[in-house]
Amino acid sequence: MPRTERSVKVEAVILRHNDYGEADRLLTIFSREQGKLRAIAKGVRKMQSRKAGHLEPFTQVTLMLAQGHDLWIVTQAEAVDAFQPLREDLARIGYAGYVVELLDRFTYEEGQNWQLYQLLVETLNRLAKEDDSFVAVHYYEMRLLDLMGFRPLLFECAACGKEIHPEDQYFSAERGGVLCPDCGLMVNEARSVSMDALRYLRHFQRSTYKEAKRADPGTETRREVEALINYYMTYLLERNLNTPEFIRQVTRKT
Repeated sequence: MPRTERSVKVEAVILRHNDYGEADRLLTIFSREQGKLRAIAKGVRKMQSRKAGHLEPFTQVTLMLAQGHDLWIVTQAEAVDAFQPLREDLARIGYAGYVVELLDRFTYEEGQNWQLYQLLVETLNRLAKEDDSFVAVHYYEMRLLDLMGFRPLLFECAACGKEIHPEDQYFSAERGGVLCPDCGLMVNEARSVSMDALRYLRHFQRSTYKEAKRADPGTETRREVEALINYYMTYLLERNLNTPEFIRQVTRKT
């Protein structure tokens, strides 16, 4: 990324961190002003560090960054919102981790995307406040796909272009959307999708969040929606995500 200033002030969310050297941490952040960045937080693993509590994953922060040789250096950090309820429940931690992992996997250090930043902050806030994460997570997924240029076709066949009728269909990650029954039978990797699941995917794709909140599908439809989106995301990213398995473990009923 071109750097024309020696220091910048950004509002950002901490996506993840890794230990670096003896006392430092390497941060991956997503900022409103600069998009995705990597930065070094020097000395934060020392007991007396004042920055450490402000630089935890899922925290919205204001940072002062100084230009280093290869990486930005954090000179000041102040938490804006720690989304504290996320840290008090394993399921919320899992969903927040999933949201962050998706953004991290889909983005590069390629400049500003304020809409994606706003979506991230709003979603973390919803996960922190709402008891049921289903709408918050899947609304986020559909908006993320839109912003990344992978909006799935849900109203017409992705192969022949015909309008999708109210009957069970197929979904092809390779074709990028729903297939009519005739085309679905001809695509080996296509998966069947019920009209109930497709109805909710369409609802999330074309609704505001307030409208999307009206969704209340049954257990089987929820599972189908989650499996279908996971299939599509995995295809696009060409690798499995880490967080879905953690979510399954902590939400499994005993």
